[in-house]
Amino acid sequence: MTKHVAVLYGGWSSEREVSLVSGRNCAKTLEESGYEVTLIDVEHDLTALIAALDPAPDVVFNALHGRHGEDGKIQGLLDILEIPYTHSGALASALAMDKPMAKRLFAAAAIPCPDGRIVRREELANGPVIDPPYVIKPPNEGSSVGVRIVLEGDNRPPLDDWPFGDLVLVESYIPGRELTVGVMGDRALGVTELRTHEGFYDYAAKYEEGRATHLCPAPIPDEIADLAMEYALKAHETLGCRGVSRADLRYDDTGGQPGDLYMLEINTQPGMTPLSLVPEVAAHAGIDFPQLVSWIVEDASCPR
Repeated sequence: MTKHVAVLYGGWSSEREVSLVSGRNCAKTLEESGYEVTLIDVEHDLTALIAALDPAPDVVFNALHGRHGEDGKIQGLLDILEIPYTHSGALASALAMDKPMAKRLFAAAAIPCPDGRIVRREELANGPVIDPPYVIKPPNEGSSVGVRIVLEGDNRPPLDDWPFGDLVLVESYIPGRELTVGVMGDRALGVTELRTHEGFYDYAAKYEEGRATHLCPAPIPDEIADLAMEYALKAHETLGCRGVSRADLRYDDTGGQPGDLYMLEINTQPGMTPLSLVPEVAAHAGIDFPQLVSWIVEDASCPR
């Protein structure tokens, strides 16, 4: 019997456009792999979503990105409806999206993270709360949305156009290199280094062609690659993630090798666009995109 998969995509977060691309890409591949597929563009209307999921599909493929789709809310609804779904469950999704809470759990698991603290906008507007250079970011957004780097001697007001609420996560800036690790179930797939052509690895660098170079496998010492994969898998397990996830790290080798690794965050629903990192590292590990997407569907579950 053909398995019916409903692909949730779109949504109303700041990452809607990326989700649309991920969803269409996965739906097309699933159809070509023999699944019956229904695409559901999730709008800010719970009644409409519940209606679209009746009769219930065999599996929901959650291709939503960002708030409301990746933070435990949609996962909680699917738990109530008792529909198996892909990627992490409600608790792991909520923990991963809440960066300060995730950092606490990582620290308890002996995974190094940059020093940081949560402050209110007005406190930061009155002057630096940690020595520059530092990074400011929303506590609960993804894809580097809202991330800004404040360098030494930078006197511009950092939050004059901040649309992300009253709370701000301020972290020490870690110099060096940007690394990412894809995790699939109980296996770290490999390490990719990301080199931007301009600025840091922001939203544009992640999703616009020609903004960054992906080096897979990363040209780093074997011991650092092994440690990055160890941290990524440990973070995945610490938060209780399932399916695929992606860990973003900084590798500071500015003082010489071997250098130091720092965990930045875990993404529980990594992008599935043509420029996305998990499909790329999976391919390097011998898992092509149809195999990856089919594995994600077959791995779907629902807590009972």
